[in-house]
Amino acid sequence: MFENILGNQKNKEILEKSIKINKTSHSYIFWGTEGIGKKMIAKEFAKKILCLQKENQNCTCKSCIEFDSDNNPDFQLLEPNDGKIKIEQIREMQRKIAEKPIISNSKVYIINNSDTMTTEAQNCLLKTLEEPPEYITIILICSNEDNLLSTIKSRCTRMHFEPISENEIRDYIKQNYSEQEISNNIIFLAQGSIGKVLELSKNKNIYENIENILLNMQKKDIIDIVQMSEEIYKSKEEINSILEYINVLLLKLSKQNQKYIKCIKIVEETKRRLKANSNYDMCIDNLLFNMTFTMHN
Repeated sequence: MFENILGNQKNKEILEKSIKINKTSHSYIFWGTEGIGKKMIAKEFAKKILCLQKENQNCTCKSCIEFDSDNNPDFQLLEPNDGKIKIEQIREMQRKIAEKPIISNSKVYIINNSDTMTTEAQNCLLKTLEEPPEYITIILICSNEDNLLSTIKSRCTRMHFEPISENEIRDYIKQNYSEQEISNNIIFLAQGSIGKVLELSKNKNIYENIENILLNMQKKDIIDIVQMSEEIYKSKEEINSILEYINVLLLKLSKQNQKYIKCIKIVEETKRRLKANSNYDMCIDNLLFNMTFTMHN
């Protein structure tokens, strides 16, 4: 059922067993780090709940065919609208929930990034969670469970999803991206999220350039370092990941030279300034100047 999805074997086994013995809950919370496969698992679980021939591994029933083509009327995936799940989306979902299943014996609704639900939307959803129709399953997916009301959490079966191990990520990349080499530093920075690994790898050249900058910081003067850092100045949208990556490298390099430890404080100060909406280019200027000065003295 989940053979093509990486990690979280224990959770997959629990969900498979619940299908096998026909004891699924009316509501679930799948929570854990972003990009570890929660939505993929939720969709496969939904497909199996709706399946008309559950014992068949490669089913071609009407429900599965419609599900694979995104046309199953008994399934819906809600995504945030302008960064939020709003009360209007929940009300519309409730109107559809009230209608009985068309193809299957069940209906499944997945609310992705459910931790972005407004308080009004959560209170509205609570009415359905308190008295769910017999045929409904609702799956809330989130990375920050603390953003959900305690009354929501108490009415759901909560399942925590663990980060994927670095070895599993490496094996997955080798099997699925044979021509793509991803450094161990990027894998470490992703903290068990295959989604983040793939996202970071899109900017692989930037991260390779950062490593080159840090390794040469003690040998080059500030003018050379600024010229080498052109990509950083252009990468305002990715700066948080870039600064985290710099810290990962600084920690590793500090084993060879203690001066790199002092640079971590400079990176943290840069994060603070950017959070306070300081001028971006000036923040990067200060970062590079102070790090270079530290490495030369």
